[in-house]
Amino acid sequence: MAKIQKIKGVADLFPEESAKYAFMEKTARDVFSSYGFGELRTPILEKTELFCRSIGEETDVVQKEMYTFPDRKGRSLTMRPEATAGVVRAYVENKIYQPGKVSKLFTVGPMFRYERPQAGRMRQFHQINAEVFGASQPQADAEVLLMLSTFLNKIGLSKLSFELNSLGCPECRPVFRKALDDYFSGVDQDKLCEDCTRRVKTNPLRVLDCKSKGCKELTKDAPSIPDHLCGDCRDHFDAVIALINEAGLDYTLNPRLVRGLDYYQRTTFEVTSGDIGAQTAVAGGGRYDGLVHSLGGAQVPGIGFACGMERLAMLLDGEFQEKLDFYIALVDQRAAGDALIFAEKLRKSGLKGEAAFVATSMKSQLRQANKLAVKKCFIFGTDEVENGTVTVKDMIEGGQESLPRDEYFK
Repeated sequence: MAKIQKIKGVADLFPEESAKYAFMEKTARDVFSSYGFGELRTPILEKTELFCRSIGEETDVVQKEMYTFPDRKGRSLTMRPEATAGVVRAYVENKIYQPGKVSKLFTVGPMFRYERPQAGRMRQFHQINAEVFGASQPQADAEVLLMLSTFLNKIGLSKLSFELNSLGCPECRPVFRKALDDYFSGVDQDKLCEDCTRRVKTNPLRVLDCKSKGCKELTKDAPSIPDHLCGDCRDHFDAVIALINEAGLDYTLNPRLVRGLDYYQRTTFEVTSGDIGAQTAVAGGGRYDGLVHSLGGAQVPGIGFACGMERLAMLLDGEFQEKLDFYIALVDQRAAGDALIFAEKLRKSGLKGEAAFVATSMKSQLRQANKLAVKKCFIFGTDEVENGTVTVKDMIEGGQESLPRDEYFK
């Protein structure tokens, strides 16, 4: 019978690798809670309209990457390609917004996009997201950036680059869009890549962020977003910069930085690493003040970020799987039941460990204990069966002693 294999672009995460993800999730929960964030869990499946309205009909995500299908009643459903839209939908649907109220939420979980699988980019991938609703002040932008930096440092990543830009607002963005359209009308658009040939008509800001050599060359003299900011956007961004300067966050200003989703405005940012090849972004986000209103809610400002866990995992070094405290060697099968009960008592006392189910040679059992790097090895052999004892071997110091089983817990 033919073997069934996993779908292309997804991964099986065995304990050694999944321990990295558990470590990142635990660290995120610890760091984010210290900033007053609470966890929200949203569905993997949402109505397709949610992403079309929030992300944008002309984005690559909606045009080419979403897993969309009709259910049995003919309703169009989509497996979430990103988290923010679902968080905003839950925020609006449950009427969490109130005048003057600030809500801080984070999410952890899988996302889905049909892309070409490569290092750090999968069709089922995992993200850690954080969102702040109800705060338009630059202090919120700065706090989000500093929290992201704190999280990345806590998981052991310091050789990262923060890039910042401002995308303007509905007041000044049209002015820049006009300048950009005028610029592209005067250059040879045949030199654009296939994607940017479409983007230049539907979403020209995305052309500025294209990694294609031809597009980068063609846009090197394009208008700069910061040069077209209105007074309010300029003041807001200057205040954000002043705050993170005072907090000591290292960053660079990148006037070509844009985000691939339509809902971003004003402050936008990306965190990159030079250690994972061409796919350098490990986190990114920005402000999305109009998104809540566009999905049926009030005029509530928002800002957030997402971390790609696959890419972060590629940068993590060290052992993340929890070490065991003990191993129980079984060298007389008659003691199998006693060994199991003894192991359970050890676990209830707060220790972690495992017990052999099948009696084998003492040599092989000690080899297994060494492989697990446990502190203690408890031996159940013939003498232990006959005398009701347990032999305790110190795997660090090397000594051992025989004790009545109950005495070990005194």
